[in-house]
Amino acid sequence: MSGLFYLGLVTHEEKRAWILGIGAIASYAVYLVVVLGRAGGRPLADVPYVAPLLWTIGASIVAGIVASILAAVISRDGETDQRDREIGRFGDHVGNSFVVAGAVAALLLALVRAPHFWIANAVYLAFTLSAILGSVARIVAYRRGFQPW
Repeated sequence: MSGLFYLGLVTHEEKRAWILGIGAIASYAVYLVVVLGRAGGRPLADVPYVAPLLWTIGASIVAGIVASILAAVISRDGETDQRDREIGRFGDHVGNSFVVAGAVAALLLALVRAPHFWIANAVYLAFTLSAILGSVARIVAYRRGFQPW
């Protein structure tokens, strides 16, 4: 079986990467379901999106904190070494590329005077993709090996 999906001996930092990635996917999926469900045939820019956006972001943050604490309590392997820090930095750098892309997209949308709906959703999607990509980069680094430059 592939080492990518083996969850036997997993460090605390790798568990946090899994939690962040899964939480980002789940919260964005809930947001999409709620917003698309509210559309009811009208243009998406007219759908009330602010409350679902804030609630899904807040719930994702709280769920991530609670899940990380539970994972730390259950596993009791909370020590972080130099390799964990380097993998964490690597994941942050990889994920931040989507934050930059989202900022550019939001800026372009603002320049063409797009509705706030599209600007907010571009930023939210960028943050979500950043969390997912950063988590995937960390998990792959843990599973396939990591060679710092």
